[in-house]
Amino acid sequence: MSSVSPIQIPSRLPLLLTHEGVLLPGSTMRTSVDSARNLQLVRSRLLKGTSLQSTILGVIPNTPDPASDAQDLPPLHRIGTAALAVQVVGSNWPKPHYTLLITGLCRFQIVQVLKEKPYPVAEVEQLDRLEEFPNASKTREELGELSEQFYKYAVQLVEMLDMSVPAVAKLRRLLDSLPREALPDILTSIIRTSNKEKLQILDAVSLEERFKMTIPLLVRQIEGLKLLQKTRKHKQDDDKRVIAIRPIRRITHIPGTLEDEDEDEDHDDIVMLEKKIRTSSMPEQAHKVCVKEIKRLKKMPQSMPEYALTRNYLELMVELPWNKSTTDRLDIRAARILLDNDHYAMEKLKKRVLEYLAVRQLKNNLKGPILCFVGPPGVGKTSVGRSVAKTLGREFHRIALGGVCDQSDIRGHRRTYVGSMPGRIINGLKTVGVNNPVFLLDEVDKLGKSLQGDPAAALLEVLDPEQNHNFTDHYLNVAFDLSQVLFIATANTTATIPPALLDRMEIIQVPGYTQEEKIEIAHRHLIPKQLEQHGLTPQQIQIPQVTTLDIITRYTREAGVRSLDRKFGAICRAVAVKVAEGPHKEAKLDRSNVAEGEGCKEHILEDAKSESVSDTTDLGLPPEMPILIDFHALKDILGPPMYEMEVSERLSQPGVAIGLAWTPLGGEIMFVEASRMDGEGQLTLTGQLGDVMKESAHLAISWLRSNAKKYHLTNASGSFDLLDNTDIHLHFPAGAVTKDGPSAGVTIVTCLASLFSGRLVRSDVAMTGEITLRGLVLPLQVNM
Repeated sequence: MSSVSPIQIPSRLPLLLTHEGVLLPGSTMRTSVDSARNLQLVRSRLLKGTSLQSTILGVIPNTPDPASDAQDLPPLHRIGTAALAVQVVGSNWPKPHYTLLITGLCRFQIVQVLKEKPYPVAEVEQLDRLEEFPNASKTREELGELSEQFYKYAVQLVEMLDMSVPAVAKLRRLLDSLPREALPDILTSIIRTSNKEKLQILDAVSLEERFKMTIPLLVRQIEGLKLLQKTRKHKQDDDKRVIAIRPIRRITHIPGTLEDEDEDEDHDDIVMLEKKIRTSSMPEQAHKVCVKEIKRLKKMPQSMPEYALTRNYLELMVELPWNKSTTDRLDIRAARILLDNDHYAMEKLKKRVLEYLAVRQLKNNLKGPILCFVGPPGVGKTSVGRSVAKTLGREFHRIALGGVCDQSDIRGHRRTYVGSMPGRIINGLKTVGVNNPVFLLDEVDKLGKSLQGDPAAALLEVLDPEQNHNFTDHYLNVAFDLSQVLFIATANTTATIPPALLDRMEIIQVPGYTQEEKIEIAHRHLIPKQLEQHGLTPQQIQIPQVTTLDIITRYTREAGVRSLDRKFGAICRAVAVKVAEGPHKEAKLDRSNVAEGEGCKEHILEDAKSESVSDTTDLGLPPEMPILIDFHALKDILGPPMYEMEVSERLSQPGVAIGLAWTPLGGEIMFVEASRMDGEGQLTLTGQLGDVMKESAHLAISWLRSNAKKYHLTNASGSFDLLDNTDIHLHFPAGAVTKDGPSAGVTIVTCLASLFSGRLVRSDVAMTGEITLRGLVLPLQVNM
């Protein structure tokens, strides 16, 4: 065979600065490219170049981190490795970067740096011979005994490993087929060595010196394997496999593998993960998927982005509570006491929870109901859900759905996306650790819709008892049983909930509280909570029920108790200031108005001089008096009343009636005023009324005119024709608020009847309801 000239690398090479390891000739390495210089090199040479030479790079080990993007080029190591770029993978998350798969060809020495920007280019001198058909016998003759000694240690090292592993068997064959001069570099890249030792091998230009430096490394590895085999006699064959050697996954040009310094820990983690999968109680379908994924994970390099995704997926599958559940507390009597202690009123809601407990006693495998609490804000819908979980002895998890407009929040993202994660349902199950928790879907009426899908449609499968036993999250891609989960949804109104979703839930109306209920709630729950939060005691502040009623009627107007709670907080803060000022500013009681029925009033008097304890004893008062909050103290702390009791004053003349208006916040009263004057029989309506309310007014006046004689209604001139030479003006105050609906009909009739009869409407009665032309009052139907 004729002699063949050596293969020459280009005399000018672009330099790739890497800090992740040392690339030796014959080995393969993955490296991340994220610095400005390296990014420009990849874009200019690898992505745009078409020739073979454009894929050859000069890889220089660099101690400083190239991601620092320093303006000046750092000092370069004088010897590097010419490498062939085999693969380029790019990504924009979390920032633009590339991952290169490069294979070392030969050593080179930098002669001169020709340019530094946008990426360094240098004139190089090739140090190793590259031959297409190397003469192995000639190399053995030149190296003689040193080569044979190295080969003997290399064979001994490989044969100590498990030859049933394909990668190890392949490495054994390569020892005989590869040229001897390539073996030191390849084995150094395989065995466990530090970057400093690899750098010394790279700098060893002489082949004889390279053999001499590599033989001690092989001997050290052989001794380590011997010790390992002694300590792991009873382990499985798989555990003997690769401690010092990573399986060869890719062979290109001169084959090699990538060293991983954390291989032991990672291998142990994978073994532990595999053990958890075997011992888990997941269904058969999920177990098959996990076994398949763990096999893929073992064959996958850690540097691949999919490695972390697969590992996170398997860890989630292991952590999910496939068959782990809590035992329900089915003592109905104890549950009733607990619900009564936590919440006052709400009898309908408590009754439904006790019914569920009773049925659970009779049937253990009862599916969890899908409840929806509908009511105004602040009435305790969310806290009731927490109390239900406490009553049942279950875990509780709240999912806020307000503003959610992506179906992936419910069903999760597919694992093909970067940064994919499971949906809130599966993530909540992972958090609570059981498969039968109480899930509170808060604000289900405020779900949005966008280009990313409709989350309300995604909830159809979750909240359907006939489907949720086989719920499939896009991230898991296997079915999960949600039939034992007790779902409780909350909403302020059902008007914005899609009909299909509304049909799957059992609606339980949670009405607003009456004044009497608010007083009880305040003294059972709100006041003790505020006292504890502000560090006060009942011996320092007293809020009588009369004062609580004043706060409810004059300072708040709501269906719930949130604003009432804030008012108590303001009172406690004001009292805390007085208490913190110390004993030199005491509270005195002014009893001058007891005879007038105003009760004990407390006025906080700030004296310039402190009074002695003997003085207070002379007055017959204890040294420290609790601060009593009465109406005068309320005005000092909360300011003048926001809502005066004007009902009796406004109904002090005929032609005024009180109606009831529904709002999502619980409703409110609405005054209707009427007046008459000489005119041409016209009806004037003001107050931003809708067409339906205007029609109700015409119906009311028509029915009154037709029944004027029956009820003795006359106009100013005594005629039974109410519109004879008479104009009527109907006004609905709060003119800036738009009003509409048929339910004001009975209120308008009462208002006009009061006007024409001259009789006052009772101030303690409000009314609502649609009327017909025959005088019937129809039942109220409100779509909440």
